[in-house]
Amino acid sequence: MRSPRPAREPRSLRPGDRTRGGGFAVPAAVRLRAAAAPLGLAAAGAAGAAYLWSRDPHLPGQLLPFCPWYRLTGLQCPGCGGTRMAFDLLHGDLAAAWHDNAVLLLALPAVAALYLTWLRHGLAGRSWRPVLGRRGTAAVLGVAVLWTITRNLL
Repeated sequence: MRSPRPAREPRSLRPGDRTRGGGFAVPAAVRLRAAAAPLGLAAAGAAGAAYLWSRDPHLPGQLLPFCPWYRLTGLQCPGCGGTRMAFDLLHGDLAAAWHDNAVLLLALPAVAALYLTWLRHGLAGRSWRPVLGRRGTAAVLGVAVLWTITRNLL
């Protein structure tokens, strides 16, 4: 029986390029390319927050997105109130944000943790995708359906 051959190192990475942790240094261009999506999302979010800061979605006539589901049916979807919630959070009104969309407000820490993990991996030059699985997907969809029913009955 033959013994397995040791894996060869890529030619672009030389032994002198090793980092302190024992791995290889990732070129800056690779790190920037991997971090482009999370950094772009952060820039778009900052631009959206700057625009939303001066627009009050609680008042009619504002140039803001609308919910097509609400326009068609008159029923609120799981995301309805998200723009008002973001406006209230930007202005430090946590009670009003809770009133606008409590489930989205409760989900923000998890979303922030996922984003920061994505950014950390991107800055390290690695791609990252969260794996939700069947149970996770069922849980998210179940919460969305329950929240939709609850908020439209109350």
